[in-house]
Amino acid sequence: MDGTTIGVIGTGYVGLVSSVSFANFGYKVIAMDSDLEKVNLLKSGEVPIYEPGLKEMFDRVTESGTIEFTGGMKYVVENSKVLFICVGTPPEDDGSADLKYVFEVAEGIGKHMNGYKVIVDKSTVPVGTSRKVYSVISNELQKRRLDLHFDVVSNPEFLREGKALYDFTHPDRVVIGSDSEEAIEIMKKIYRPLKVNEVPFVITNPETAEIIKYSSNAFLATKISFINEIANLCEELGADVNQIAKAMGMDGRISPKFLHPGPGYGGSCFPKDTRAIVNTAKKLGIEMKVINAAIEANEYQKHRMVIKIKRRLGDNLAGKTIAILGLSFKAETDDTRESAALVVIPELIDSGAIIRAYDPKGTDEMRWRLKDFSPQIAYLENEYDACKNADAVVILTEWAQFRRLDLRRLSEDMREKNFFDFRNLYSREEVEDMGFYYEGVGR
Repeated sequence: MDGTTIGVIGTGYVGLVSSVSFANFGYKVIAMDSDLEKVNLLKSGEVPIYEPGLKEMFDRVTESGTIEFTGGMKYVVENSKVLFICVGTPPEDDGSADLKYVFEVAEGIGKHMNGYKVIVDKSTVPVGTSRKVYSVISNELQKRRLDLHFDVVSNPEFLREGKALYDFTHPDRVVIGSDSEEAIEIMKKIYRPLKVNEVPFVITNPETAEIIKYSSNAFLATKISFINEIANLCEELGADVNQIAKAMGMDGRISPKFLHPGPGYGGSCFPKDTRAIVNTAKKLGIEMKVINAAIEANEYQKHRMVIKIKRRLGDNLAGKTIAILGLSFKAETDDTRESAALVVIPELIDSGAIIRAYDPKGTDEMRWRLKDFSPQIAYLENEYDACKNADAVVILTEWAQFRRLDLRRLSEDMREKNFFDFRNLYSREEVEDMGFYYEGVGR
């Protein structure tokens, strides 16, 4: 590459994927985190998150020496020309994004800056944050009585958990928000390896770049809530939502993506970003009625899954054992944030049920998220152990291995044959042919 050293501050999901991907492009990358325990873990060759292909690429770039890990802010700032801010922006109680970590990083950069830098805000932040980051850094430089040139760029990420490495190298677009031609050219050079895929660049001002991210996620979340509401209607009218979604998706104006009914969206992005854009608008006196409705519909959808189970098993679930297959919010990730299981499991327990749960990757995280319910939850080693002597099985996550369950084995192992397929992985006929009561979503 051109010798540019990239510093990535924050080694969470976005930061680690970005660090490893840039290093795989051939850049020298310094990945920094204030959590020294995590830094030592990375230095020892361990990857703290699950993402398909990440460990293999991590091993490759660490072995080649194109990436290093540090806990020192001074070191990463002084030795990098381009600094990516990839820290968390957790939601406040009112739904707004908490920017304290972003501003702490900005202060650290200002305290140690030793020449021209491009500071890239990759964290999901509300409109106006790039300007505030610039002011924070400027204030720190004034304290040091230094007049150093630097630029701040908004470069939002669009990584899907479970497909992040592919999304990084095959993005639909790269958004670069900056008023500086110098910074824009540097960013284009950094992403030059993507040009073989003819990836389009969207060059705009920082404010527009910041709202592109929120607008995209809010629209996709709304699309999910919409098809879930259609699914609920289908259940009452005897229609099949899958066929409806397929027909809708054939319309080029709509597309089939994100028209998959289920127990509601979750994860680190959609819930947080929809609330944040609503909060931003509220402060400006604007009511986001469509996005608000999508948020409300999504929360209702998670509760509706419990209603469907109780409609079959009764409101009092004392003495009932329910197998939950899937704890992460989607397949191919260990992320359980805002997952449907976080709503479904406590509500079932409150109604008297005993839970036997299994997830290929999300169990450890769910243990501490639902630690208050631990006496009523058994976490099993596989899907069949979870279903043993159960009165019902509930599929909440679309893991590939749940698509090919041995239904005959389940029918022999379960106490009662109730099959709640909340990801529509099976046809009603194949499940009912094995003697099960079947219920999906919108079918």
